[in-house]
Amino acid sequence: MPGAWRVVLGTWAYALTHLALLADRPAGLLAGAALTAVVLLAAVLALHAAGGVGAPRAGRAAALRARARRRRVPRQVDPDAAGRPRPRAPGAVPSAA
Repeated sequence: MPGAWRVVLGTWAYALTHLALLADRPAGLLAGAALTAVVLLAAVLALHAAGGVGAPRAGRAAALRARARRRRVPRQVDPDAAGRPRPRAPGAVPSAA
């Protein structure tokens, strides 16, 4: 969602720049643009206050917490236990297996 707002605001700024360069009376155009900017800012703040912006992150955080709770500590294996062969160091000749 923040990426879409950046595109909208970037397009708006680009259009405003070209309109200001081509307009006969840029003061009125800039006043309208300032009013539009205030309205867009109010819309973004209202969306943020309503929780529309942070909702996906909150869901992801909850999923990560649940995943962390399901994870367990890996089992500690004793390499010297009876019946367990010791790991061997690599030799000069590769093994046939």
